Amino acid sequence: MDINLIVLCLGLFLISILYSSVGHGGASGYLAILSLSTFASMESSWLKQHVWCLNLVVAAIAFYHYYKAGFYVKKFTIPFILGSVPFAIIGGALKINGDVYDYLLSITLIWAAYRLYQTKEIIEKGKVVNLSLKTTLPIGGSIGFLSGVIGVGGGIFLSPILLLKKWADPKSVATTSALFIWVNSAAGLFGAGLSKQLEIDLNILLPFIVSVIIGGYIGSKFGSNTNQSKIKSILIIVLIIAALKRILEFI
Repeated sequence: MDINLIVLCLGLFLISILYSSVGHGGASGYLAILSLSTFASMESSWLKQHVWCLNLVVAAIAFYHYYKAGFYVKKFTIPFILGSVPFAIIGGALKINGDVYDYLLSITLIWAAYRLYQTKEIIEKGKVVNLSLKTTLPIGGSIGFLSGVIGVGGGIFLSPILLLKKWADPKSVATTSALFIWVNSAAGLFGAGLSKQLEIDLNILLPFIVSVIIGGYIGSKFGSNTNQSKIKSILIIVLIIAALKRILEFI
């Protein structure tokens, strides 16, 4: 196996551990890693689709572990998903200009780094707030559309909102985010298929999937059974470097 591919798979493995520990699929981290590799020159549709595939794997593993640990609250999670799915399909079907995509991705990576830096440990209260559809549908819809356009699952946007509003404890938020990410990623791929943009390279994707399966299992198993002490510095640096790299390329 090519040494560059080995290094890339190691990076994806580490990202999947960090993200899955808090119920995320890792899309923004995968995009950051790919942006620092030779794959940075690939079309935005190619990047989005391969990252969504990795999200499907890791978010499914994360949801399984958090669900098994008893943190899934159906009536809290489903309304956000109902709002997000149609807009994630629309966003995934859109063909975005390369420069526009670079700007949007760079902003998303910086936002992800900022939110990771800002996130503090919140005391687990074991509560989940009953929210109206007037609240959940607009939030789900806007995040779903943004996720489809950029190529993420939306957890990096949804989790901070739920935590800052104190609508649920961290592990319930992680469970909700994992399922939300999985469904949005599937919807994005479906949208790409509808618009005849689907182009999955299995020879490249399979080594990536093996890497994130292992990392996702380790991270989510740890996160669902442990009070996370979030060691985020390396991930934040990677996100910022990837964002700056893309910005400098079109200055």
